[in-house]
Amino acid sequence: MTIENILKKSLLGERLNNQEALTLLNSPDWYSIAQAAHEKRNQLHSPEKVTYAAFRVLNYTNFCNIDCTFCSFKDDVESDRGYTLTLEQIAEKAEHTLSKGVYEIFFQGGVNPSLPLKYYTDAFEILSQKYRMNIRGLSPVEVMRLAEKEGLSVTQLLSILKKSGLNSVPGAGAEILTESMRQILSPKKLSAEDWCSVMGDAHKIGLKGSSNIVFGSVETPKDVVEHFNFIREQQDKTGGFLSFIPWVFQPQTKRFKVRYVKKWEYLRLLAVSRLYFDNIPHIEASILVMGKDIAEMALHCGANDMSSIVLEENVLKSYGIRTLEGAEKFISNAGFTPQRRTMDYEPLTVASK
Repeated sequence: MTIENILKKSLLGERLNNQEALTLLNSPDWYSIAQAAHEKRNQLHSPEKVTYAAFRVLNYTNFCNIDCTFCSFKDDVESDRGYTLTLEQIAEKAEHTLSKGVYEIFFQGGVNPSLPLKYYTDAFEILSQKYRMNIRGLSPVEVMRLAEKEGLSVTQLLSILKKSGLNSVPGAGAEILTESMRQILSPKKLSAEDWCSVMGDAHKIGLKGSSNIVFGSVETPKDVVEHFNFIREQQDKTGGFLSFIPWVFQPQTKRFKVRYVKKWEYLRLLAVSRLYFDNIPHIEASILVMGKDIAEMALHCGANDMSSIVLEENVLKSYGIRTLEGAEKFISNAGFTPQRRTMDYEPLTVASK
């Protein structure tokens, strides 16, 4: 099938198959793909609006026993150089976050086997009850390893955490969901099947979240399509992915090969994701990693949301926006009306909080 026919098929509301997605990802005609993705975006969302959110990344510990080849954030569990935030430090960060007009926390860290379940429930209760903050927390591997440590099923653990204040589980730690790439990225991390299983368990009890891809290494277009397929099939089953966000790897360690991702390559993949994910409502532009210029273009290539304002980022080098005023100005300059949202994509104003 030609590129033109594939794009027409998507715009008519028909689901693209994996071979068609692969054809798009191999096409040099990224501009036609981006145009179609923007039209698809406008079919699904208000053409005038771009949504955004604001949160603080709270990296509660950097002790980790997973050993991802691409990560420079972690310290070995036996190390005396790492850290784990105390509950008092978590409270201080919450107060600082609220002082900036931000009400949402992204609670994520290393896989630290020394931390008991009570640490998480206490932290979530402080954030949700004392400070009335929304919490998007942990990642599938953090969830599964904690469940194993506590002798609980994933569903039992997530139910306890939800009762303590957890609102959402992000699709972090996916990177590339193919067996060959996971062996390169981190053999100790979850398989694609286990990652999907944890996210599905979260969705089933009302903990919706995000999905993503991180590319820019030795992956192939076939790896990308297989990754897309895992996520779309899981979404068909449990329906809890509210968004999809393409990211690119940043050079952090000498053990992991990172290649230069051309700007049009990022925009093409983002556009293909909009055309492929007929069951995921929102596509986010990555301003934090890609920078303002590319993120602005992404808003015209299929994205309807800007990756959120991040008040603190300890893992990646951030090219993002750090203020609410900056986000509003950026979106307006890109030609859209800004709409602040919650992590569940509900409109948010200061007065409503």
